[in-house]
Parts: sequence; structure tokens; C-alpha cells
Amino acid sequence: MQQEITEKDRQMAETCVKCPVCNRARKNQKGFAFWFVKMIEGGKCPYCKAYEKVYGRKAHEPLPVSAD
Repeated sequence: MQQEITEKDRQMAETCVKCPVCNRARKNQKGFAFWFVKMIEGGKCPYCKAYEKVYGRKAHEPLPVSAD
């Protein structure tokens, strides 16, 4: 059962996209930022939860590589 993605979810996910800590975790895949985001995303941060709901991946997971 998939929940409907609302405009509020999209706005909250955009905050996660712009978050410097989450960006560093997605980019580096190691270090304190990665560990921190991985540990808090599911249970504490509503923006990380919205990111997962909208994009279908965890906030710490790397961005997919384009097929260009």
C-alpha cells in the first residue's frame, strides 16, 4: 500500500535535498555526516522521511548515476 505524495511531502523532501549534511552524506558515503544521517533519517527527521517517500530511497543513499 503506497501513500499518496502530497505537495507538503515534496516541499519537505526539497529541504532534505538542500540540506548540507544530507548532501555530504549522499556525496561521500562515509564519515560523520553519513553515519549521522543514516542513524537519524528514519526515526527523527521529518525531512528525511519525506525524501524517502518522494524519491523512493533513503536520504543517505547516493544519487543514481545518469545513463548519459
